[in-house]
Amino acid sequence: MMVVRENGEIEHAFVRDLPNYLRSGDAMVFNDTKVIPARLRGYRLARGDGPNAKIEITLHKRLAPDRYLAFAKPARRLSPQDRLRLGETIEAEIIKREGGEVELRFALSGAELDMAIATQGEMPLPPYIAGKRKTDARDVSDYQTMFARDLGSVAAPTAGLHFTPELFARLEQAGVSREFVTLHVGAGTFLPVSANDTAAHKMHSEWATISEQTATRLNATKNNRARVVAVGTTSLRTLESAAGKDDQIHAFAGETDIFITPGHRFKTADILLTNFHLPRSTLFMLVCAFAGTDRMKAAYAEAIRQSYRFYSYGDACLLLRAR
Repeated sequence: MMVVRENGEIEHAFVRDLPNYLRSGDAMVFNDTKVIPARLRGYRLARGDGPNAKIEITLHKRLAPDRYLAFAKPARRLSPQDRLRLGETIEAEIIKREGGEVELRFALSGAELDMAIATQGEMPLPPYIAGKRKTDARDVSDYQTMFARDLGSVAAPTAGLHFTPELFARLEQAGVSREFVTLHVGAGTFLPVSANDTAAHKMHSEWATISEQTATRLNATKNNRARVVAVGTTSLRTLESAAGKDDQIHAFAGETDIFITPGHRFKTADILLTNFHLPRSTLFMLVCAFAGTDRMKAAYAEAIRQSYRFYSYGDACLLLRAR
């Protein structure tokens, strides 16, 4: 774990050392979303003018009990009213297509659809992993945090993957509390920013929620001059989505497409624990907004020199922000 201090000084530690960097009264905020096996492989049923076409679908946002938005590969083979057979038994119809994204209506609905996806889908590992090896049985547990509870994500909140029951116990002994929010991570979060002006980049919206009780406890933490520690960019985006003009955290349940870039005034977290992210991604822009672009460029250069592991199954970075 790389630690980047408020003044830019860098220390090298391990995630197990977290209690040494936190104080009694601090509150850690975790995203308790649970990853669904959102990748489905199958084929487009023949139209009468040609053979079946192999298709890979990655679900990324539920619209209704029987409808999802998904990324399709290759999407150019698909048109509205095409029918798909996915997995062994799942059937779906293309409602519309825009570029590489399709809207699917499934023959199954609700809990029946959930069960079919759970048994026939694959864990949606990021392309830089899935492109090098097939998903295996270990990914079913490895790509899920130990506190995952609320099904809905197509990508793991990877900063949470570092935690173990033993580390939770040590943090509790140090007087650090735990709070949970939910943001169902969509694949759009990880799309690169291709626009030269970030204002032209469209964030996909994601469902997020924070309870009244959690908001009240976090506000008390802040009012007591203790620190709020966001575990992962998704937890931080949820907190900032729930922050009001009064700089207080409020209960929140709804879609958020918050895009945090340098210049953003943070109202919630004082510390961010996150992994190392892809260049030109919205995630790297968020950490630059939190800790400063020059500091993060220097930190990433140091991480490369020290052979830190990047991305989902990689190492961690603890960012302390000056108040």
